[in-house]
This record gives sequence, structure tokens and C-alpha cells, in this order.
Amino acid sequence: MDTKEKVANPRISEMFEIGAHFGFTRSRRHPSQKPFIFGNKSNIEIFDLEKTSEAFDSVLLHVKELGSKGKKILFVGGKNEAHDSVVKAAEKTDMPYVAGRWIGGTLTNFKEIRKRVERMLRLQTEKEKGELTKYTKKERLLIDREIEKLGERFGGLVSLTEKPAALIAIDSAYEHIAVDEAKKAGVEVIALCGTDCDIREIDHVFPGNDASQKTIEYFLNNVAEAYLAGKAVSKETTPEKPKTVSEEK
Repeated sequence: MDTKEKVANPRISEMFEIGAHFGFTRSRRHPSQKPFIFGNKSNIEIFDLEKTSEAFDSVLLHVKELGSKGKKILFVGGKNEAHDSVVKAAEKTDMPYVAGRWIGGTLTNFKEIRKRVERMLRLQTEKEKGELTKYTKKERLLIDREIEKLGERFGGLVSLTEKPAALIAIDSAYEHIAVDEAKKAGVEVIALCGTDCDIREIDHVFPGNDASQKTIEYFLNNVAEAYLAGKAVSKETTPEKPKTVSEEK
């Protein structure tokens, strides 16, 4: 990949600057990632950023389409490097997220998970309205602990009132339980995958460095922007509802 090529494609240049081309050692490479490998340096596999750029552009187009249709997407990234970027992207797009340990059944047993979310919301509301004063001090303490625990587990899922159209995962190998659940639940998977990830079961993959906070932030910020762009297009093309006679008066 020469300098001229990087200049000709700004995205390649941006990804190169943040180290999106770095993978893991060759011994950790999953065979399915072979087509995306450019070579290796000091035993570290190097992604072909031209192919990564093409794959990522395809992902962004798809995410934009999801945004234009108002589809719900679920951001998932529980490892430390992904936490802040996942929360930021989800809040930016007003979408649900899991930025900690994946709770089994989030998608395959959605009704039960939703019950836990609704209990958390009910307890929070009762606390805010001062309705917990009817309980003893010890009982209120236990309720406070329950609210905190539920918030840690399900706080990012408040807006997930139905199964999402897509799950966006950071490191599909790390989030293999979430990915497996999504496949069983009929939810498509979009994922940032390092060289150690099996990409055969991923619907829309963008191969790249999934172990760096900087690269994760870059990819998710672009995903969020693409979703918002699709949402904006949808608003522009939605015909305005004609006013009734009473409204005109």
C-alpha cells in the first residue's frame, strides 16, 4: 500500500493513521480472515486497508439504510477498549446498548429480559416520587441495591422495546454469545472483527483492529453518523401530513 494510494482514498489514510491495519500474531489468525490480510510485520498480521475500506463503506451504506427505515440497532461491546465508544455511539443515535457483560437471553428470551427492565423503571419511578417511604429503612436499602444492580445490567436496554433489526458487535470472537443469540433470534450481525475472528457467520463485517480504543471509536463514530444520515434522509422524504379543516382554522 503506497503513499499515493492512501492519499487517493482518504478513508484508507485515516485508518492507517490510527492503526486500524494491525491484527494479531499469525498463529492467532482465523482462516476466514485470510482474504483480508496484506502481510505481516514482526510476526504481526497486517490488514489490507483497501479491502477494509471497501467492506466498511458497504457497512456504512447498510447502516444508513437501516436509519432511513427507522430500524432499531443494538450496540454491543463489553471489553474495556470498547465500553466508552459503545455508550457514546448508542447515546448519539438514541439506540440501546450493552457495554458490559452480555446477559444470556437478551435476544432469545427477550420477554423475560424486558420484564427486568420494566421492574427497574418502576422502582426508579417509585423512588423519584418518594413512594418508597412506606418501606422500612432496611427494605429501602435492599431496593436501592436492586435498582443499582438492574441499572448495571439493563440500563442500556431501556429503549429496546422489541427485538432489534441488527446487532453491531465489537470483536465478534469476544462477543460470540451475543452473536450466536442474534443468529438464533433472526437478528442480523454487523461486526468489527480482528484477525482472530471467524467472519463466516457475520452478515456485514468490517475487518480491522478491534483491540484499540482509538480504532473502535473511529469505526463506531462513523457508524453512528451513517445511521443519523439515513434518519435525516427519511425525514426529508417523508411527505408532510395534510392539515385537516379544523387544524387550518
